[in-house]
Amino acid sequence: MLTGGPLDVLTGDYLAELTMLILGRDRLKDPARGYAGTFLRQLEESLGLAADRSVKIVANAGGLNPGGLAREIRALARRVGADVRVAHVEGDDLLQEREWGPDVLTANAYLGGAGIAACLRAGADIVVTGRVTDAALVTGPAAAHFGWLAGDLDRLAGAVVAGHVLECGTQATGGNYSFFTEHDVRRPGFPLAEIHADGSAVITKHPGTGGAVTVGTVTAQLLYETGGPRYLGPDVTARLDTVRLAQDGPDRVRISGVRGEAPPATLKVGLTRVGGWRNEVVFVLTGLDVEAKAALVRAQMEDALGERPPAEVRWTLARTDHADAEVQEEASALLRLVVRDPDPEAVGRAVSGAAVELALASYPGFHVTAPPGRGSPYGVFEAAAVDAYAVRHTAVLPDGTRLRVPAVPAAAEGEPPPEPPVLPEPLPRGPVRRAPLGLVAGARSGDKGGSANVGVWVRTDAAWRWLAHELTGARFRRLLPETARLPVTRHVYPGLRALNFTVGGLLGAGVASQARFDPQAKALGEWLRARHMDIPEVLL
Repeated sequence: MLTGGPLDVLTGDYLAELTMLILGRDRLKDPARGYAGTFLRQLEESLGLAADRSVKIVANAGGLNPGGLAREIRALARRVGADVRVAHVEGDDLLQEREWGPDVLTANAYLGGAGIAACLRAGADIVVTGRVTDAALVTGPAAAHFGWLAGDLDRLAGAVVAGHVLECGTQATGGNYSFFTEHDVRRPGFPLAEIHADGSAVITKHPGTGGAVTVGTVTAQLLYETGGPRYLGPDVTARLDTVRLAQDGPDRVRISGVRGEAPPATLKVGLTRVGGWRNEVVFVLTGLDVEAKAALVRAQMEDALGERPPAEVRWTLARTDHADAEVQEEASALLRLVVRDPDPEAVGRAVSGAAVELALASYPGFHVTAPPGRGSPYGVFEAAAVDAYAVRHTAVLPDGTRLRVPAVPAAAEGEPPPEPPVLPEPLPRGPVRRAPLGLVAGARSGDKGGSANVGVWVRTDAAWRWLAHELTGARFRRLLPETARLPVTRHVYPGLRALNFTVGGLLGAGVASQARFDPQAKALGEWLRARHMDIPEVLL
């Protein structure tokens, strides 16, 4: 990013929900840690280059200790001879502010970009923060550059959308893209945003880098980990149903028309804690009688666990086997046992020992994918809310001055819901063919705490006329039976030719709890694309 072409600000997003739990455990071992050490290692290679090119760096790598990271950066700058001014943003860490409940390791409010903007206006070359929203890494620099104020809602909303597109790097340039076979994505370049004073932006990438920037790749990332048309944030509520995308040349997509509303009166707080202990054993079942082999080892393990089994015992059988297979692995199915309990002893030797001791006394061909272990702790992510005015959002400027950042005036209570979207006219009836949905639709899925979202989009008006009426919430549940008993909400974005489905509770207590085979729902959208529907032949 520093050598490929002109750049004003380089941003870095280091804080996934799971990362906060990891940093919380690091802080327990050493109170001086709690920040992303990988950022420092990367900076050691690039700090001098960034300084020489006058590129500012804004990153949330401060995690639970942004002040400590800022001190380390100053020491690094002295070692490499780089003359840079370092600032940081704090106030998000609320662990000591109130009683959050037992075993909570971290409690951090999602701050906006105003603290970052204050640091940049004071001349900072590097700004590190704790927990801010992903988009704040872009709204802060944009507000500082253009002089935007808190009331410039449409402009800020445009920057939020640009920030959301950039936040996952190469997911906007062909990475994890449903139609990846249409582009060379072996080494996709990182995206950049050309942001304008009116809040519009062009998403592009440096010349000569791999991947592609198309309306499709940007749409995919725009739908990622979102919910309804109001995308709530501490700076502004961005109206995703107003976004307009247009191809603006090769590897250039223009984002325009984004409307903004006042933010909510509360800030989201992410809480992490150790939820207990888990262990798993994956039994390999090869050849004939797979169901009977599974039933035998399951009964044997349940007998071995005795009268005091773990609090949660879950079995899943993945029929990955094929009849008359020429490769042994293709003749095998996987039986997965996952156990959880507050007591590490209940999921340790009691489980792994029982599995190993069955090796010579169970189904023919008995083996497991890996030796069972002693069990490991798993985490839980929860979301809470606090009054935005109660959070001490603070910018610590390069000269050490501590500047309190005021909360943004909030939206009035009882804000009316957005106007219901206007659906297109359905396609005329005609011949259909049973085929995978993915032949006409792309998808991108992800996690938000214990919920998952699946964004689905199409690339032509005719396909949209079909999708908008056929892929209802009820049809979604039938196509993905794991969601059948969970709350599913469908959101419609005609401007993007897209639907967005949120599935409550699919991921249990979040990614760190590893509640399912795909704990972050990353492939949920690709499963949906592989399901068959009656698709009009005119679209195929």
